[in-house]
Amino acid sequence: MAECGGGIAHRLASRRCCVYKELSFIDRRRTRNNFRNVSMIPPFKKHLFGTRWRSLGVSYRILSMDAREKSTSTVLESSKHKRVPVFVVMPIDTFGADASGSLRIKRLKALTVSLKALKLAGVHGIAVEVWWGIVERFAPLEYNWRLYEDLFRLISESGLKLHVALYFHSNVHQHRKWGVSLPLWIAEIGKSNKDIYYQDKSGLSNADYLTLGVDRLPLFNGRTALQCYEDFIVNFANKFEPYIGSIIEEISVGLGPSGELRYPAHPLGDGRWQFPGIGEFQCYDKYMMEDLRIAACQVGKPEWGDRGPQNAGCYNSLPPGVPFFEDGQESFISDYGRFFLEWYSGKLICHADAILAMAANALKKYQQTVETSVLLVAKIGGIYWWYQTISHPAELTAGYYNTALRDGYDPLASMLSRHGAALHIPCLEMMDSETPPSYLCSPEGLLQQICKISNKRIHLIGRNANERLDKTGLRQILANCNHPQAEAVRSFTYFRMNEKIFSVENWNNFVPFVRKMSSDY
Repeated sequence: MAECGGGIAHRLASRRCCVYKELSFIDRRRTRNNFRNVSMIPPFKKHLFGTRWRSLGVSYRILSMDAREKSTSTVLESSKHKRVPVFVVMPIDTFGADASGSLRIKRLKALTVSLKALKLAGVHGIAVEVWWGIVERFAPLEYNWRLYEDLFRLISESGLKLHVALYFHSNVHQHRKWGVSLPLWIAEIGKSNKDIYYQDKSGLSNADYLTLGVDRLPLFNGRTALQCYEDFIVNFANKFEPYIGSIIEEISVGLGPSGELRYPAHPLGDGRWQFPGIGEFQCYDKYMMEDLRIAACQVGKPEWGDRGPQNAGCYNSLPPGVPFFEDGQESFISDYGRFFLEWYSGKLICHADAILAMAANALKKYQQTVETSVLLVAKIGGIYWWYQTISHPAELTAGYYNTALRDGYDPLASMLSRHGAALHIPCLEMMDSETPPSYLCSPEGLLQQICKISNKRIHLIGRNANERLDKTGLRQILANCNHPQAEAVRSFTYFRMNEKIFSVENWNNFVPFVRKMSSDY
């Protein structure tokens, strides 16, 4: 899915709106002063929040996904007005097959020149995607790091640092020519058991990432999915120990499709979804459904475990007329709706919690001193369309239980703080004014919300969703990296290196941008 997001909130016309009297899950006694200000529009049935599409400035109290969640992190030292190092992501076609079929670094001389040019421009480092489907491709526990040894050495010799992204997903659907599949031995298991992958309500599988339902099931030659991820992370840490904390400064751990902590609710490349569709819930493999049944029985409602929401539309539905995202029986604010969304989003949080705990443990010895410290990073998607609605339907299908009545990103920040992990957020180049108004987008509002909940608890790392080399887009990134309502972004990942960046006009925009980001001001 295209990565998306924004900056400082766009000012919208506001009106007051009364909270529906029968929303029993809101503590009305504390409503008046504790609700947050959000920009939104009402759902689409007249007897709850109104009858017309409009923007409302409403004060609501946001309900955390888990009110008991407590952060154990210490207050972060302010990083405002300090430099923001820039990492540039390697080209998508960095590797190619030679005459024998073996993978190698392509265009080595041109790449070497490009790296030196970026270093001279003031770029701090290079972001490298390390693929499970390349390193452990042919057999379980057989790791081949040769390509990455050569690439890391080349980058290090150019005087650049590294942000390493350990990816456990496939991108074949997005990049058919240069895409990387899951390991071949995983694909073989999937041929006889398609339930190891996410499924939608029609039974269509998404083979880009293993379903959360197999996290703790030993279906992979005696290992669980979590054990496969852990073994990979540990082997990486052992192999590149001399680089970690000196050359490798940041390690991002993939948590889902595109490396992001989310469900594949908006799949690109296979024709099922197009922007601005709300997407579909991805919980219909047999393992997730069994977990849902158990959860339903635990709350004394076994009938809730037979299926996901049946009134939630389809991939390309728009919010008006989709009952689950309005008010009423079995909507997102009903008892059933709240149960399902808490389970669905909670599975995602637990998945990230388990993987980051393993990664933090594997990297623990590198955190002993400032000189060898490496930053652990978790990436999320930027689901900014329909953000100005009450229900935020596109976020709900992706697994972010974030609505106008409930902050879905606060428990995520609390979980990250326990592991000392930074949050990698997208869309820093985007502005509300550049999005289609009829789709009620707000990349700026989304970014503002995330900045507020992360303040003094976790570090933020920024990235762009769309390629921007114009002065306006780069200026927006610069502004968002020093957001006035949050700690400054710790670093920025520019997505990605290609020939366009080195054209005269673009280079003349990019170099001053990098130098402004890299200087104290």
